[in-house]
Amino acid sequence: MFDLLQYSFIVRGLEAGVIVALIAPLIGIFLVLRRYALIADTLAHVSLAGVAIGLMLNIHPLVTALGASAVSAVVIEYLRVTKKLYGETALSLFLSGSLAVAVVLIGLAHGFNTDLFSYLFGSIVTVKQHDIYLMVGIALSAGAVLAIFFKEFFAISFDEEAAHVSGIPVRFLNTILVLLAAVVIAIAIPIVGILLISALLIIPVITALQFKKSFLITILLAELFSVVSVIAGIIVSFYLNLSSGGVIVLLLLAFFIIALALRKKKENVPYASLF
Repeated sequence: MFDLLQYSFIVRGLEAGVIVALIAPLIGIFLVLRRYALIADTLAHVSLAGVAIGLMLNIHPLVTALGASAVSAVVIEYLRVTKKLYGETALSLFLSGSLAVAVVLIGLAHGFNTDLFSYLFGSIVTVKQHDIYLMVGIALSAGAVLAIFFKEFFAISFDEEAAHVSGIPVRFLNTILVLLAAVVIAIAIPIVGILLISALLIIPVITALQFKKSFLITILLAELFSVVSVIAGIIVSFYLNLSSGGVIVLLLLAFFIIALALRKKKENVPYASLF
């Protein structure tokens, strides 16, 4: 098994995978609790347009994907807060619009190429050393923001109105949250691919929620499912010559099905405690 570690691209893939696996559930849990999980899919489609722009202009696709998804996240949140468009309507608008932009740009670039295909479905072969540095920097920055505003995010996830009344800057924190989601989606593209990226934010969280534990225990469980699925998925995809993204998501789904089957029949317990 350890013979695969002699390949530098596998080592880079594992490094990148663990980075993404650690940070994704930390963002995903707040999206799930706020019933805002669909924004992950929306921003993933937006990032596809960003990747297409990057490939056409010879700019690092992760940079353009990050820029496109970050700008879109801010605009979506603005439309939601100002009631110019209802939340789901704004998400649908950006999802279909960005996909249309991506399709047009791909057509102008004369169709799919190997690079774009790997961004769609994930390929650890495409992860370069400078990508690792970029991911580490972004993940540490996102983690620092989460640590600083952890209690505030916790408060608005369970009762936004009460948080607002208590003086918490709800609108600002909501914008920060969707920006963090955009950041995680951008750095996760090489590992699971654009079409499967939302699974890494959402499935480990909903799997952990099946055990009905405290908030912090739920986060730890989500981290465990995420990291194990990513590492095992990369290893399995290497030996079976499969897409790493697809294998990772299938493992995440397997964990969810097992957790669902093991869940005890009892009343729902609100996750209102930190410990």
